[in-house]
Amino acid sequence: MQGFTIIDLVILIVYLGAVLFAGLHFAKKDMKGKEYFKGDGTVPWWVTSVSIFATLLSPISFLSLAGNSYAGTWIMWFAQLGMLLAIPLTIRFFLPIYSKLDIDTAYHYLELRFGSKGLRVLGAVMFIIYQVGRMSIIMYLPCMVLGSLTGISVNLLIIIMGVIAIIYSYTGGLKSVLWTDFIQGSVLLIGVTFALVFLLAHLNGGIGAIFQAFTAEHKFLAVNQPIFDANILKDSVFLLIVGAGFNTMSSYVSSQDIVQRFTTTTDTKKLNKMMLTNGALSIFIATVFYLIGTGLYVFYQQNALPPAAAQDQIFASYIAFELPVGITGLLLAAIYAASQSTLSTGLNSVAASWTLDIQERLTKKQLSFETQTKIGRYVSLVVGVFAIMVSMVLANGGVKSAYEWFNGFMGLVLGILIGTFILGAFTKVANTFGAVLAFIAASAVMVYIKYGVPAEAVSIWSYSLISIAVSLVVGVPASFIWRKIKGDTSAPAPNTTIYKN
Repeated sequence: MQGFTIIDLVILIVYLGAVLFAGLHFAKKDMKGKEYFKGDGTVPWWVTSVSIFATLLSPISFLSLAGNSYAGTWIMWFAQLGMLLAIPLTIRFFLPIYSKLDIDTAYHYLELRFGSKGLRVLGAVMFIIYQVGRMSIIMYLPCMVLGSLTGISVNLLIIIMGVIAIIYSYTGGLKSVLWTDFIQGSVLLIGVTFALVFLLAHLNGGIGAIFQAFTAEHKFLAVNQPIFDANILKDSVFLLIVGAGFNTMSSYVSSQDIVQRFTTTTDTKKLNKMMLTNGALSIFIATVFYLIGTGLYVFYQQNALPPAAAQDQIFASYIAFELPVGITGLLLAAIYAASQSTLSTGLNSVAASWTLDIQERLTKKQLSFETQTKIGRYVSLVVGVFAIMVSMVLANGGVKSAYEWFNGFMGLVLGILIGTFILGAFTKVANTFGAVLAFIAASAVMVYIKYGVPAEAVSIWSYSLISIAVSLVVGVPASFIWRKIKGDTSAPAPNTTIYKN
């Protein structure tokens, strides 16, 4: 058990320097306006695919997926299969709309579909609140783990992570973010796969020992785990797949950090390749993580537990105390990489949403391209510094319960937004009045369910399904009645629904 050595520290520092250099290398000096937010059209689709993968796989997932199968079963692995639902639906219905409209942001669609600047601003505000909170938490948690394993100050780790991400996000815009995400995602894929191979090679019985744990100790699924429950609001494998599918779809459709990747091209073939590649990478890495978790369960039955062996730290502890010197530094850098990808993506997506969805909608004059870029850079700088400060407060406050509360709140945001997007895309009758009323109703229902109904009564995996249902049940009749009262026979703008106009 050598732990984190000087060699590992050098590798971690060299890695961070390389990421900063790469981000600055891909920066374009004379960006004009939307190039800062949408790229310059030169980034290959496969780079963007890995960027989407790196954005969705937060360091919380990195630490918790292996921990889940180590301490429990593979039940949460089935959530990854939700992509088999989310990706085809997004490709079939939403990517063609976004491609034809050539949208600037996710919430640009709301303005085009409903003719409402207010809805666009509302969607952007909800996303920004969600993203700033997510960035702060995702910086804080991994730095706490790395700090305990490496002995490096948590505050210092947070500051370094934040400053590097701010520099290349501020300087290079989306193009730098995409390429650095590609590097970070590649390091993560290669490093974690190596960790699995190394673990299997040092496991008595190899992969056969893992399959033995599946059958003898029910590590794949618990004996009493329901596959399907007639009450679809209660936990089951079926609900996990379907609910996670719509949760993931909500990210693809209504979260600016993902939709921003789709705005880099209007070529539907490239967009489809992005989605399919991202799905394959996500299911692959989740499977690797769960194999690692069960492998660690078997390994630590055969060997002594390492220090800091809490559930969500078990994989990081294995990296620090079992892997060869040098590889440890690279793998811990991969955890750091997962955080940095999420942070840099968050900074650029918030800058884009603030500038194009809010600033430009509320100002009385058209913003020049130079002004858009300048505002975007200032926003990424200010938001980055703010996220660093919030992360340091979290790290020094021991606020685990606050984290759980806020993470639950953030989970509601995209579920509520997806209802408005589906109302707009799948119905012709929906108008601004119906969409706003549906948004309010869905928000009220979801907040009540989240904080007023016992957790065992309604599964969190049903949240998106409930939100979509409420949005349609309220939005469609409200729009129909409003049209009758006002004598409104107008049709949606071309290409804003799944129907041919």
